[in-house]
Amino acid sequence: MSHVDLLGFEFEMGIVPHAQDQARAKGVNLALRYIPKDVFDRRAVEKGQVVFYDVAYVEVQPAAKGRAVTVKLKDFGVFYRQDDIDTLTAEMKAGASKVTVDKGQVVKVSKDKKGVVMRDVLTKSWTDWIDYWAVDFTFEKRREIIRVAEPDGTERDVWTGGYIFENEWQAFRTRNDRTLEMESASHEYPGKGRYKIAVKVIDIFGNDTTKVVEVTV
Repeated sequence: MSHVDLLGFEFEMGIVPHAQDQARAKGVNLALRYIPKDVFDRRAVEKGQVVFYDVAYVEVQPAAKGRAVTVKLKDFGVFYRQDDIDTLTAEMKAGASKVTVDKGQVVKVSKDKKGVVMRDVLTKSWTDWIDYWAVDFTFEKRREIIRVAEPDGTERDVWTGGYIFENEWQAFRTRNDRTLEMESASHEYPGKGRYKIAVKVIDIFGNDTTKVVEVTV
């Protein structure tokens, strides 16, 4: 099987795992990786510190009872890296500390007065990465339409092939309540059939990851 790395500053909603499944069906192992801001730092490039991290993943589980469906958030993972830990600690003064991101974990790095470096992982669970998440129970209900100009000066509406996410249910943290619901409220469909559900997760850095699943009722 061939292997392809696709790099980008951002990716279209729902492209994971759809694009990877399509590539796999054609014998291609497709990896989607974000281009980090380090590519604009000449020192980081010269030191070989630029790391292209994989697109975040999310796992959900829909459950149907008759025509009523709920969605449970099962897992979420990121691969961010903000600083090179070795470089960071080498530049830190004794008695200083800094919060950074390393290998998909938020870490507090401290150096005591004797120069001893300590690491404290602040993200104790995968749920700590989530700011809020939302569900669109009828994802393919609204097509994404754009208007394009023709050579003769006229305009026409064209379907991009994608769909617009509509927030039909969401759970979020507040400043006073840091708990997060892991299962959505129930949504009842008008009739039997197969429906596509989109789940969007917004992490603590404001980045969103979307998973599209099918459910039969």
